[in-house]
Amino acid sequence: MTKCLLLGNGGREAVLAEYISKGFSLYSVLPYKNPSIVDAVSSSNGKYIIGSPFDKDLVAKFIKDEGIEMCVVSSDNLLQDGLIDLAKSLDLKVFGPTSLGAKLEWSKTYALDIVEKLAPDMIIKNFNISTEEELRQAIDNYTDDSFVVKPEGLTGGKGVKVGGIHFKGKEEGFEYALSCLQASGKVIVQDKVEGSEFTVMALTDGENIVVTPITFDYPYRYEEDKGPGTGGMGCLSFSNGLLPFLEQADVDKCADLIKKTIQYVNKDSLEFTGVIYGGFFKCKDGIKFIEFNARFGDPEAINVLNALETPFADVMNNIVNKTLSKDNCKFKKTNTFTVYVVSKEYAVSSSKEPCVFTLNRKAITDKGLKVYFANAKQVEGNTYTSVSTSRLFAVSTSGENLDEIKEKVYSAMEGNVDTKLDYRKDIGCMYVH
Repeated sequence: MTKCLLLGNGGREAVLAEYISKGFSLYSVLPYKNPSIVDAVSSSNGKYIIGSPFDKDLVAKFIKDEGIEMCVVSSDNLLQDGLIDLAKSLDLKVFGPTSLGAKLEWSKTYALDIVEKLAPDMIIKNFNISTEEELRQAIDNYTDDSFVVKPEGLTGGKGVKVGGIHFKGKEEGFEYALSCLQASGKVIVQDKVEGSEFTVMALTDGENIVVTPITFDYPYRYEEDKGPGTGGMGCLSFSNGLLPFLEQADVDKCADLIKKTIQYVNKDSLEFTGVIYGGFFKCKDGIKFIEFNARFGDPEAINVLNALETPFADVMNNIVNKTLSKDNCKFKKTNTFTVYVVSKEYAVSSSKEPCVFTLNRKAITDKGLKVYFANAKQVEGNTYTSVSTSRLFAVSTSGENLDEIKEKVYSAMEGNVDTKLDYRKDIGCMYVH
């Protein structure tokens, strides 16, 4: 059986581990024992070691010692750091972009420049800023805080701040933008637009793309989309593959941009395979581009892979062989529903104290639901501990009736998830900004 290395350790990697292990022997380099990934490794007769996936010497030795043939990376930081480049240098088949391909995500100015060439009508008015003087001039274009501040680099979904929500008044916005500028040497200030936000995610072999079911993410910490931005508190998708406010023509327009972008990035050499997804707004004057990500979203990956009808191993092989098509990458007509569980301090406190909690995992999975661990590890029995300040685990399912699967998830969590933890109770409600 083909030996496949998965690098990364979040909820996104937990679901990837599940589906990779159904067709390959799974190998992993883990900074801690993520219970979901460890279980998948065991079920596929693979192997894991504890260590940093950023340690290229360690990863290279593991690849050589174990005779690993394929590598999957879907973590923004690992992609930027060139772990796919390393795998390619060792002649592995890969799922994921090189560091240069992933520049679509780790450099927002690079992505905006490409979209401005390919689809200028989709660009929101913005200022790419590299000096404090340019920043002051940009902010002076606004009469109030009707602008958005975007750091240049990776922020894990937590760096973009919107005027009137995350900061109040022009000066507070200026100060935040200045801190971003000082941190990386660049910052983007963009018009605040009114519309419905959505993402379009696509699998790609570097030339062809297959669009996945469209997911609706809940990026804010608290109910009614209040509080700070997060990595995502939950996600859902509908059986028709669309969202209530979208038409197929809207998705087709975004898919066209995604395909042209992939072809642009790969025009000189094959830098991008795997997953790309774009963030967009549907506005009164058309579809507007927000940003690209060069990997699966988290939790979107959980929803999308659980809706996949074609075995993921077949999809990976078609990507490697550059034969990907809608005929060999099919999705079920099903609704999907995912809720993330976090500590009460998540995204609102700088405390780094470990959170020890209880979780009756078996009681939840016995009800036909899935649990995907992210930044948590098992202590013993039903006792777990956090390993960072990020999200702890996700509970997910799919089915024909969205209301029924929503109720199924929330009722299963009641009494089986430690009351010291927190999760949004309104995943499934549609909010338009």
